[in-house]
Amino acid sequence: MASGRRLNPDRLASRCETARSQAVPDIDWSVPWLDDWRAVGEPVARLIASGCPQPQALNQTGLAPVFFVPQADLPESQAYENFIFATRQVPTREGLHDFFNALCWMHFPLSKKQLNQLQAHEIARAGVGQVRGAVRDAATVFDENALLIQPSNALWAALTEHRWLDALVVLRAEWTQTRLWAFGHAALEKAVLPYKSITVHLWRVPRDVPHQQIDVWLSQDLTPEKLARKPFSPLPLLGVPGWWPANADPAFYADAQVFRSRRRHEPAEKPYSRPEIPSRA
Repeated sequence: MASGRRLNPDRLASRCETARSQAVPDIDWSVPWLDDWRAVGEPVARLIASGCPQPQALNQTGLAPVFFVPQADLPESQAYENFIFATRQVPTREGLHDFFNALCWMHFPLSKKQLNQLQAHEIARAGVGQVRGAVRDAATVFDENALLIQPSNALWAALTEHRWLDALVVLRAEWTQTRLWAFGHAALEKAVLPYKSITVHLWRVPRDVPHQQIDVWLSQDLTPEKLARKPFSPLPLLGVPGWWPANADPAFYADAQVFRSRRRHEPAEKPYSRPEIPSRA
């Protein structure tokens, strides 16, 4: 964070007291989950902090396949995803949520385009209702909360079975060889003010996918059929070995309210159901 102040991630009162005041200038670009985002994001954040309107600052990079426009450009009668699909313009509010969404368009342009196409096609097929269908539901979960991971079979099994001590303590050495890519912009927004229960949804990347091909591979992997199966596995973000100082102590993972045992039928969290992550369609 810009102030250098670190809050206790377990203190709910501290989070609630300061969460509303967090903005783009408060991003701490030294945190490990932003390693891949920093080179592009930090200069844009400085522009915004200097007073440049957020859509204008984002467009100056020229890295996205879409154009960022003020939120007021979205007609009241048109769904957000449909507007993007029809115009290649992304309505953008000032603030962290839409800032990270825009950076994701820059880092994963093919995958973001695929997600938008899936959403638009589902809206065209079924309309916009009170309940999203399985594909739109899963696409939203992915877009808001995904963390891509390239694990060994042993590590993936431990994570999906919620064997937290095996995955995060016994197999800890494996994490130095396990590639991670942040994707979900809502999770990154929350992590500007880190707290222990921030949970991402893991999406497995095969070990033979090269780093430079991740966006191409992911855009092809995000099929309606696969998304409808919701092949996510939850992981508290600050539990990633090396991503938070306190997790060097195995006792960090003993918090059963955060590192929960697996339930037989555990649905993926719907991120838009929380008030801090508003639905856009």
